[in-house]
Amino acid sequence: MGKLYVVPTPIGNLKDITLRSLDILREVGVIACEDTRRTLKLLNHYEIKGKKLIPHYDPKERKTLPKILSVLEKEDVALVTDAGMPAISDPGYLLIRECIEQGIEVEVLPGPSAVITALVGSGFPTDSFYFCGFLPRKGLKKFLLGLDRFRNTTMIFFESPHRLLKTLSVMAEVIPNSQVCVARELSKVHEEYIRGAPHQIIEIIKERGGVVKGEAVLLIRLEG
Repeated sequence: MGKLYVVPTPIGNLKDITLRSLDILREVGVIACEDTRRTLKLLNHYEIKGKKLIPHYDPKERKTLPKILSVLEKEDVALVTDAGMPAISDPGYLLIRECIEQGIEVEVLPGPSAVITALVGSGFPTDSFYFCGFLPRKGLKKFLLGLDRFRNTTMIFFESPHRLLKTLSVMAEVIPNSQVCVARELSKVHEEYIRGAPHQIIEIIKERGGVVKGEAVLLIRLEG
């Protein structure tokens, strides 16, 4: 029986990978990955060759589960996603749960996470925080109004750069007194934290032509 290694990968800068993670990627023969092209880029950067890559991505996670589990009956498998910790708003949860239920050993390696990086860099209190993946595409106003129950808690979300300005506009309407931090391009050359009330961040973005590039982490704080 093999073991499933959950291996976090860099969220931007390829140097942000642990020595232990590299050891595992070199040792295993099979890697389950979200996007084979992104994983190959990482492997080639570190001259890791000869690995069998099994695509394992949303929404086809359930279809690839049997194939990965059959490999785990004989040998170890590393699970990676495009960036960061697998299973955090990325594929991985279903495979990990199935391994646990079938008695297959799971070992999670520590490493990069956009959630924790953005939280620490925001300057917001870190003693209590709430992470809820991507903001909903529908019913955003109702969802934001419901955040009142998380006062004095730092709330963390992922948001598409294409939707960010619209989201901030709704926030300016329903939670205008909230404190916000937009963390973008984390660990990359153009890493940036934009902090302020929703309307202030909107003005900053509009001054740049209304465009935000790169994946964004949105942090919200309601005090009182």
